[in-house]
Amino acid sequence: MEQIQQFIKDYPLFWNIVKFLVLVVLVFFFVQFLRKQLKKNIPNVSVRYKSQKGVEILGYVLLLIMAITYFTGTIKDFTLIIGLFTAGMAFTLQELILSIAGSVYIFLVKVYKPGDRIEIHGIKGDVIDVDSIYTTMMEIGQWVSSDNYTGRIVKLSNAFVFKGPVYNYSQDFPFIWDEFNLPIRYGSDVELAKSIVVKTAIETLSEYTINSRSQWNEVVHKYYIEDAQVNPTLAISLTDNWMQFNLRYIVDFKKRRLTKNTLHDSIRKEIEKTNGSVMLASTTLEVIKIPDVKIDLKTSNTI
Repeated sequence: MEQIQQFIKDYPLFWNIVKFLVLVVLVFFFVQFLRKQLKKNIPNVSVRYKSQKGVEILGYVLLLIMAITYFTGTIKDFTLIIGLFTAGMAFTLQELILSIAGSVYIFLVKVYKPGDRIEIHGIKGDVIDVDSIYTTMMEIGQWVSSDNYTGRIVKLSNAFVFKGPVYNYSQDFPFIWDEFNLPIRYGSDVELAKSIVVKTAIETLSEYTINSRSQWNEVVHKYYIEDAQVNPTLAISLTDNWMQFNLRYIVDFKKRRLTKNTLHDSIRKEIEKTNGSVMLASTTLEVIKIPDVKIDLKTSNTI
């Protein structure tokens, strides 16, 4: 033991190098431990790769700081080293940290929950899961018309709740306003056409109108918003080719396509019962007058 102590006194630099190498080994094992934990807990390949690389780089930075501290004594306060390391970790893993913060924000503020239909970062779909890092959605739209599922499951980082608007179709008020246009031919019985469209809409949408009215009143009391008409409304505008009937109505956010199909089909059947009193229009070309064409069959002899 005395020989070892004497050796340390005789060769202090060698002993310092040995202690530094021990610290390097400890840092190495700590970095590897972090990398394994990230690999287990981050399912996304891209985020996992960036996180592991970030930890590796921070390990090198920490070793550099330790080398400066150990051999020069320039940085005496170990808490400063910890602070720099923590700042480096926060910078490198900012996407992961934002995702975790986003999940907390989603839960506390109730931005959305599983079952809601939302649009975020240009992606629209039904939320099927929210975990600590990702929001999982069943995508709708894209190449599929109307609000139909595409079949793709989308995982979106929770960090996006801080980076743009979140459109929620179902929070507080699970109804949306929809509309479509009907072209009615000039010369049709306008009053009859109006009664057909309005009556069909009221009968088809009565359940949605009743259910939405009480919930809309709650929204008006909760937020600074003007009252709105939940009953079906019809507006008429005149165009060059036809009278355009614009029907606006409220519908369950998940039954938009089905309801529009029911309305179209019911209105079509009612119009067919009028025996031509009401007719749907299409783009037509009307010839006002055909010019007279005179053909002289007499031919003159020429010399």
